[in-house]
Amino acid sequence: MIKVYLKRPVCVERIDELGTGLLDKYEIYSLSGGIWHPHDEVGHSMLCSGYLEWGDWIATGADSSHWIIQNALYEQQYGELPVIPKEVADWIEKCKNDGTSVGDMLCSERRPEKMRDWMALTPGTYEFNQRRYKEHQELVARAWLDGYQVEEDK
Repeated sequence: MIKVYLKRPVCVERIDELGTGLLDKYEIYSLSGGIWHPHDEVGHSMLCSGYLEWGDWIATGADSSHWIIQNALYEQQYGELPVIPKEVADWIEKCKNDGTSVGDMLCSERRPEKMRDWMALTPGTYEFNQRRYKEHQELVARAWLDGYQVEEDK
């Protein structure tokens, strides 16, 4: 599952087996036994300091400084991000890149058909569902502001 967290002034990325490219990005050279320490026997350094385990998060502040947030603390402080389909995430990113406002992004006439259906129609019956529409509008607005998780393929 892809997680994109947009809260200001912090951007966080999770260090896990699937995101091992982050190890190079943050100059992490050793994660033996699942734990990395900046003062290991090899003497390598990292852009941030502290103990790091698989599943922990590296945060980047507005001043480009980095620090480690342990996963338990992250879950406690930041909670879960909204889960949205990939088509909705793609639409959010397109609108942000195009300079579209959040109001226009939610405008029914502008949204792609798949997003309109996901937001407003009851699955299976394809009938308009006012409660679902309201909940999904709020979910998409929250994803726009705070970040999101992309729903895993079924």
